[in-house]
Amino acid sequence: MTQQSARAHEPQTVSILGLGAMGSALAAPLLDRGHVVTVWNRSPGRGEELVERGARRAGTVADAVHRSGLIVTCLLRYASVRETLDPVAERLRGRTLLDLTTTTPAEARALGAWAEEHGIEYLNGAILATPPMIGAPGAQLFVSGSAEVLARTRTVLEAWAEIVYDGADPGAASLIDLAMLAAMYQMFAGLFHGAAMAATAGMRATDFAARAVPFVTAMVPHFAGDAEIVDGGDYSVPGQQSLHFSDLSDIIRASDEAGANSSTIRAVQALIAEQVDLGFGDDGMARIYESLRRPHAGRDDAAEAVA
Repeated sequence: MTQQSARAHEPQTVSILGLGAMGSALAAPLLDRGHVVTVWNRSPGRGEELVERGARRAGTVADAVHRSGLIVTCLLRYASVRETLDPVAERLRGRTLLDLTTTTPAEARALGAWAEEHGIEYLNGAILATPPMIGAPGAQLFVSGSAEVLARTRTVLEAWAEIVYDGADPGAASLIDLAMLAAMYQMFAGLFHGAAMAATAGMRATDFAARAVPFVTAMVPHFAGDAEIVDGGDYSVPGQQSLHFSDLSDIIRASDEAGANSSTIRAVQALIAEQVDLGFGDDGMARIYESLRRPHAGRDDAAEAVA
């Protein structure tokens, strides 16, 4: 074991700024592993249980920064991160900042530039887990930024989740995290839309879900094949249902007749219609990726993308 890797496995000093549900969940497994943990929260009264377990409470952000080599921010949004850290920028110099606040990729890159300007080592992280999942199988932590800094802090991060490194671009972890959430929320919106339609026939949402889950589960394996088609750029691969036969107007009419809000399925229909109007009606459903990747591209641009 090298000297650097040996140091990486020693107990580290970690300050967690923000003791909401997630921030508190992050502190507990670090204490269990013997790390020296300092906690700070803007509003007093939180973290008593952590202090009883051995965490040190900091009265100010400056105090929290002073006590640790690794500073973890888990706050409400990007603006609150800057509001919290700007006054202590010089105190952070030479330390490591791991931001786990949900931010856009542009915000994560801006924070990375700010950190570099002030001599702060920076990692951007995105947690794919709920607070009860922290430290349990299935939790993932996307990380982007310096691979060297990640290597030095990995022993801390692994207390929380499986680490997935997304490269040196500071905004990458946030981008992939929000992209996955985009897929998840639209999936749930589809479930709720279907339940709203079925409710007009007297079906409870739980009964609809019991019928929908096996069907949707059977469809999920198709994700991989569609992704291969997208990466290959040939949407005419045999075996797909064409966009001409993917018309969703029957679903829209049934939704409207039931009095349900059809806006979500209309959005998908609009993507299909755009590609059909561009002359790609014989291509498969995966073709709508082009409308999502390059919104409102003209016929010449779309044709060039396939060529």
